[in-house]
Amino acid sequence: MFKMKNFTILLLLLIVFESCSPYNKVLNKGTVVEKYKMATDLYQAEKFSKALRLFEIIAPAYKGKPQMERIQYMIAQSYFNTKDYFNAVYYFERFAKNYPKSSKREEADFMVAKSHYLFSPKYSLDQKETKKALESSQRYINVYPNSKRLSEANEMVKKLEYKLETKSFEIAKQYYEIGYYKAAITSFDNLTSEFFGTNYREAAFYYKLKATYELGMRSTYRKKAMRLKIAIKAYDKLKRNYPMSKYLEESDKLLKDLKKEQEILNT
Repeated sequence: MFKMKNFTILLLLLIVFESCSPYNKVLNKGTVVEKYKMATDLYQAEKFSKALRLFEIIAPAYKGKPQMERIQYMIAQSYFNTKDYFNAVYYFERFAKNYPKSSKREEADFMVAKSHYLFSPKYSLDQKETKKALESSQRYINVYPNSKRLSEANEMVKKLEYKLETKSFEIAKQYYEIGYYKAAITSFDNLTSEFFGTNYREAAFYYKLKATYELGMRSTYRKKAMRLKIAIKAYDKLKRNYPMSKYLEESDKLLKDLKKEQEILNT
């Protein structure tokens, strides 16, 4: 009981101390100029959450004034540095639109792309934000081909594309695993045509072979001959492109089954 009482007193003292702190005095009773100065000082000290509270209060008072360009940029950066990438995108885009001739314009455009990139979820989730990140990153590369940030932008594009490739491959593979072989074949074809240099290309050819194999072997008599030929073509494509494929041993077994089934069909 004594300890609890002491804790309560200490907590009250902390609350009183905090309410009397210079920050709270300026926040609650300071002039616009005082708030601007403290917000800038806090921003430079990397105390971004506190800086944001003050910037948001004073922003309307500086609308149309020279200081507003700096305020808007610091607001955007503060959101980025507190990992609020959704709001960072909004404020960097707003800054770029309001101050197209600013010396910070290129950096703002890059930060839009980077905020989208960091906001992009893991591949197993919806990839709408990843596509936005890819678009904004590619746009930045196209507009600023000589930028010092070009290598970072290219690296973001590479990682974002890989995430989309992974999503596409996993969807196609899932279709195969649940027995939706037609959907799997279409999805693997879409993957290799949309992402021509994908790291999943060899695996996509292999799983397409497996899907065409299953579809052919399970087909009715009327459709079997045509589908067996399609499966054999899928094998040929895998071997032609990857003659030393790690999937070749298993693929040879599938080919043997397919040819045996053809012989039975032709007898």
